[in-house]
Order: sequence, then C-alpha cells, then structure tokens
Amino acid sequence: MTKAALFRFLFIVLISFSFSNGFTQIEVCKTCPIKTIKEGIKQAKPHQKVIIKAGVYKEHMLIIDKPLTLITTEKATIDGENQGDIIQIFADSVTIDGFQIIHVGSSHTTDYSAIRVDKAAHFLIQNLELRKIFFGVMLAKAKHGTITNIKVYGDAVQQHNSGNAIHLWHSHHILIDKNELYKSRDGIYLEFSDDCIISNNISRENIRYGLHFMFSNRDEYRNNTFENNGAGVAVMFSKKITMIDNHFQYNWGSASYGLLLKEINDAEIIGNTFQENTIGINVEGSNRINYKNNDFRSNGWAIKVNGACYNNVFIQNNFLYNSFDVSYNSKMNNNSFNENFWSGYTGYDLDKDGLGDIPYRPVKLFSYVVNRTPNTIILMRSLFVDIIDFSESVSPAFTPDNLMDERPLMKQVK
Repeated sequence: MTKAALFRFLFIVLISFSFSNGFTQIEVCKTCPIKTIKEGIKQAKPHQKVIIKAGVYKEHMLIIDKPLTLITTEKATIDGENQGDIIQIFADSVTIDGFQIIHVGSSHTTDYSAIRVDKAAHFLIQNLELRKIFFGVMLAKAKHGTITNIKVYGDAVQQHNSGNAIHLWHSHHILIDKNELYKSRDGIYLEFSDDCIISNNISRENIRYGLHFMFSNRDEYRNNTFENNGAGVAVMFSKKITMIDNHFQYNWGSASYGLLLKEINDAEIIGNTFQENTIGINVEGSNRINYKNNDFRSNGWAIKVNGACYNNVFIQNNFLYNSFDVSYNSKMNNNSFNENFWSGYTGYDLDKDGLGDIPYRPVKLFSYVVNRTPNTIILMRSLFVDIIDFSESVSPAFTPDNLMDERPLMKQVK
C-alpha cells in the first residue's frame, strides 16, 4: 500500500470512528435543534448517548424502550409536575446518570415513581438527586442492575400516602450501593428479591423502616447505617442472609427496634453495632443464626427473644450498658451463649485466662416481670429488683436454667 493510500485509509477510519462516537451523540437543550428529552430519546439509535444540557425540563412518562445512556453533566432537572411516573425503562443496558428529578406526584391506586425499571437487565442508575417523590426508584422483575450514589429526600408524613425510596419486587442480582435515603416510608424495600447486595448506604428518618425485606433469600447487607427510623429494620420470611458491619442506631419508640428478625433461618449477623435502640434485636421464630462480634450498646433490651428460636449461637459479642441484656419468654432454651463480654458481669478470673471462672446468667427475673407487666418498669432501679434478680440467679424458677454464658469474657471483644 502506498503512503497516500495508507493516509486515505486512516482518514476514513478516523471519520467513521468520530461519527460512530462523538458526532452521533444527541444533545438536548433550550437552544438545540432537539429541545425536549422525550424527543431526544425518540431520535436516539440503540446504544447512543443522549446528553441533556443545563436547565429545567418539565416532562414525564419518558419511556426508554431501547438501550441507551441518558446523561447530564450539568445537573439538569426533570420536573414531572406531579403527573406520575417520570422515567420508565423497558429495555436492557440503559444508564440514567446525573439528574435532579422532582415532583413525581402521588396516587392511592398507582405506585408512581421517579424511575421505574420493568423487566429490564444490566441497567445503571447513578448520581441522582430525587426530591418531592412518591416512590424513588422502583424495580419490577428486573435483574443484574446497579443503583449507586443517589440521594432521595422524601417528605413522608403518613404511611398510607407515601412510598419507598428504593423498592424492589421480584428483582434479582441487584447492587444497591452508596446511596442516601431520607424521610420516605421505607428507605429500602425488597420483596421476592434474591441474591442482592446492599452496601454502604445511609437510611435515616424514614417513617416506617430504614430497611424492610420479605421472602428475599441469599442477600448480603454490608456497612450500612440505619438510623432514627420509625420502627428500625424489619427482616421477615427469608433465609441465608448475611448482615455484616452495619449500624443500627437511635431507633426509639414503644414499637421500635434496631433489627426485627421474624421467621429467618440460616443467617450470619456479624460485626454489627446496635446502639441506643429500644430493642437491639427483636427475634421471633428464627433458627440457626450465628451472632458474632456484634456490639450491643446502651439499648433498652439488647436482645429480646419471642417465640420458638432454636440452634442460634451467640459468640464473642459485647453487651455494654443495656437496661436488659437478654429477654426470654420461655423456660426452654436451645441456644448457645458462649464467650461474650457482659458489662454487668461481676465474676473473677483467678487463673488469668481471660475467661470468667463463674458463669453469667444474662436473663434477669425482672425482665421476665416487665414482659408480663410493662408498667413495672418504674421499679427498675429499686433494691427490690436487685433482690429478686439475685434470688433468681441462685435458683432459677421463671427463667431458663440452662441459659448462661459458661465462659464470659473479662475484656471487650475488639
């Protein structure tokens, strides 16, 4: 090939590459040939990028039914004017990136959302700010997608007329990472959604739950903060879940808890912090759960066990300055407490092996009395309570006689 022919070939390749990438991108702005997002989506070819310039775009029902990227680098705002769904995704390989989305609108019959993903896969939703929403991001029968770095600011007041910040239904292999979720009904809600990872999120001041999931198996929750929510976090009717290094804190109220476990089986709860909750963990009908290296600090009840709970293991946890460490509503015990640190332990360690020489009984008779008659809580700091707790520890009559930590730690677990 001659030098001139080679230059012609390279020029043609360069022009072809430019048109297939930069020059074929679609721009939307008030002074552009394409002035609306809806028209930009309509004009776009599959896998093209639609770039939205700065401005407020009063649009809703933006239907994406082909793979494309909808992006703004100038924080463009999409105002749905309270008309319903703003963006609907029905295609695989869609990216939504960078927008402020406001004014979704509410309904008593339809779950209107800022972004709805329906039966789509391999999507990416990122770098968004959602305000004045009903539901934030809703997934239905979606899979293999990512929701990351979005901020949802709800204004929920009552449960019946508010929605969830991030809502999954029959959706699988979803990553929800580094999001901040405020003042919705539930921060994150999953139902029939398996093999998901929820990590590094902050879910705060939601009027019901910071996290709520049911019938969702093999999910992993890591390094999230659930703080000052109406009732805390509710986990129900699921199996093989993992909760590691999360913070459950400041969930106060007569029906509040850090974490509710109901009908949960074969789970790992490791390295979490439960701080200043009415109840750290409220457990009901949950079996074969390993609780390890968790901190229970300054809660009303650290752990409250209701109903049939079998073959659970509590090992190397710190129980620090809780009003009640463990509450039990049965005289039967099939769970193991071993090598935990208890701030209320007053035993000794003569052989200096780091383990107390006498067992510790974490269930006090007074916690049994309070469960039966809540008003007796006013007697909590009285000498009478100390006497009955001591007598029960010597000769258990109302609490499980085999529920004890045989090897309590003398120092906190680090």
